[in-house]
Order: sequence, then C-alpha cells, then structure tokens
Amino acid sequence: MSEVKLTAETRTEFGKGAARRVRRENKVPGVLYGHGSDPLHLTLPAHDLQMALRTPNVLISLDIDGKSNELAIPKAVQRDPLKGFLEHVDLLLVKRGEKVTVEIPVRTEGELAPGGNLLEHVLDALPVEAEATHIPESVTVSVQGLEAGASIHAKDIALPSGVTLATDEDAVVLQVLAAQVEEAPEGEAEGEEAAEA
Repeated sequence: MSEVKLTAETRTEFGKGAARRVRRENKVPGVLYGHGSDPLHLTLPAHDLQMALRTPNVLISLDIDGKSNELAIPKAVQRDPLKGFLEHVDLLLVKRGEKVTVEIPVRTEGELAPGGNLLEHVLDALPVEAEATHIPESVTVSVQGLEAGASIHAKDIALPSGVTLATDEDAVVLQVLAAQVEEAPEGEAEGEEAAEA
C-alpha cells in the first residue's frame, strides 16, 4: 500500500467563515483524531490531498507544523455536491503494526455465462481488518462462467495474508440475476394468429 506524505498546519479558527478562508487559500480543513487523544484541527493542501484520496484507504504521513509526524487514514471525506471539491476531511490516527477495520473495494474480472444475465454488487466494498500499513487497495473476484442464481459470499473471497473479514462470512457480496424477458401481452399474440389465418 502506498504512503503519501502531506504537510499540515494546526488551525485555531473554526466555523463557516474560517473554513471558507482556508478553502480560498487552496487548503482543506480537517480533523485528526484517535487513540484517546484530543482532536487536532488541521489545514491540508487541497491538491495534494485530492490526489492522495484517489487511492482508497491511503496511508497518509502527516508532517504537522514541522514538529511531529503522524500516520493517518481517511475516515470521512466531505465534498461539494455540485463542484466536487473537498470541503472537509476526518483523519484517523494509526500506528505502525496496529490493526484497523476498513472497507476495501470489490472488483470483478471475467465474463458471466451466456444469456444476458446481470451481475449485482450487493456489497461494493468488503469490511476487513488489516494492519494499518498493509491495507489492500482492493480485492478482485472472478465471475467467469457464473450462471443465474449464483452468488459469492464474503467467505468465498480470497484475502491477502494478514487480512481478515470484519463482516458476517455468509454475507452475499455478488449475485447473478436472470435476464428479464418481456412477454408480449396475450391480446397481441392472438391478434397476430388471427391475421395469419
């Protein structure tokens, strides 16, 4: 898993006006919390943070005011609903070797059995427990040749070494649905037969 270094500054101003000023400076307000410590209010560089958040569960190495280095993972990200820019980020403090519970994206590979069946992602992400510095970016599941009615449960997914399920092992993650066939109304079928006679 990749580790991204970001420079952060502590902030002492709070509220909407202060948050707007921070955003005008191309920075994002955020909060770092965890391990029973008091929440630490920060500002982070907007572009660098946006790039880092492209990787799910990215490990962020924070250089805070040039005094301390902390490791964190994103816990909650708020974006502007229209423009998509970052409005606020909550970061969870982690330590090397510590286990954390996160959700990792489920990716699929392969083709379903012929017949126009549909693959439903019941869970888009799989809750797992992993070491904070070794969180997998995603898990890939083969759906090759699966037919209607088939399903893949959490326990069926091969996880990397050191990663364990943090959900019910019988939880359905993917299932294959039969293609919907539209039937012609009965009146139309009878009308066609009458026309042929």
